[in-house]
Parts: sequence; C-alpha cells; structure tokens
Amino acid sequence: MSGPTDYDGVMQRLWRRVQLMSGWARVTVSEDLQGAQTLQVKLNDSETRDNTPRIAEFGFTSRPPNGSDVLVVFLGGDRSKGVVVATGHQASRPLGLSTGESMLYDLWGKQIYLTENNGIVVEAGRTPVTVNNSTLVTINASDSVVMNTPLLKVSGDILDNYDSNAHTVAQMREIYNAHKHGDSPVPDQLQ
Repeated sequence: MSGPTDYDGVMQRLWRRVQLMSGWARVTVSEDLQGAQTLQVKLNDSETRDNTPRIAEFGFTSRPPNGSDVLVVFLGGDRSKGVVVATGHQASRPLGLSTGESMLYDLWGKQIYLTENNGIVVEAGRTPVTVNNSTLVTINASDSVVMNTPLLKVSGDILDNYDSNAHTVAQMREIYNAHKHGDSPVPDQLQ
C-alpha cells in the first residue's frame, strides 16, 4: 500500500507536466521555405526553442515579425515537442474594431477591413494592387462604380453598353476620323 508521500509525489509530477504543456514566447527568428513554417522562440532567459513548427489556419498564411508574441503548446508536456498555435504582434495590430468586424493587415499598414457599416475597405498603403491570371473580373454594383483617379489607363479596347453597342471606342474613333464633310457640316458616314 502506498502512503501519502507517494500520492503527493505523483500529484506534483502531474501538476508539473500540466504546467509544461504551454507557454508564452517571443519570435526571434523565422523560416518560411518548407511545408511548415518554423520559428525560433524564446520562452524565458534560459529556454530558447529552435525549429518550432507553426500551425496556422488553412487558406491563410503570414510570417510573424521578430518580437511577436506566440503561444507554444508542448504535446504531453514534453518540451522537445512544441508547436506554435497562435501569434500576435501588439505594435502593428489595428485597434478599435467593432464587435463582429474582421481585418487582414500587415506590418506596413496595408489592410482589408470588413466593417459593420462601411462595407469592405482596402487600404493599400500607397502601393500597387494587382489581380493576376483572371479570365474575367466582374463587378456587380447596384448603384455605380466610381474611380477617383487623375488618369485611367486601359491597355485594350473599351466597349460600353456591350449588350447593345456594336462598336468599341477605338472603332468609333476610326469611323469619326474617316468621315468626310464635303460642303455640309453633316458627316457622310452614320454610326
């Protein structure tokens, strides 16, 4: 029969194992060239873990900057089997979102903000926005599309009222440039 000392020892070891199952750390180095991103994380002055895999949500990826906070979970309390399950960077996190709002953001101030009352706001931070390899981009706006820009550039032709218009802007320009007035101000060609 075991006495109270054996029970106390088992409970202390169990409690210690539970305490070792997770820990807060800071990112000191990151590597993003393999199937799983790995981080070097500093848990305290005497414990730094190299090549700690980071598990993130499917369909979303990021690379936390050095100094980011991380939550490391150690499987079975074994400190050699750590996995980063959450990251945060307090200095760059936008503040003041309303309940239910979401935002995708980066370290340099670019954002895609899903707001409660102002729709979807894209803040590009004075950088280009590019859509690649699309066969068709469709904008279904119920009221209008507004472009506030000093210059609109289109590398191809433009067809307005495409359901009923037979000519593109370039074709209409050719027709206009080819028309003759003769003695009257009325063009000889009709559009």
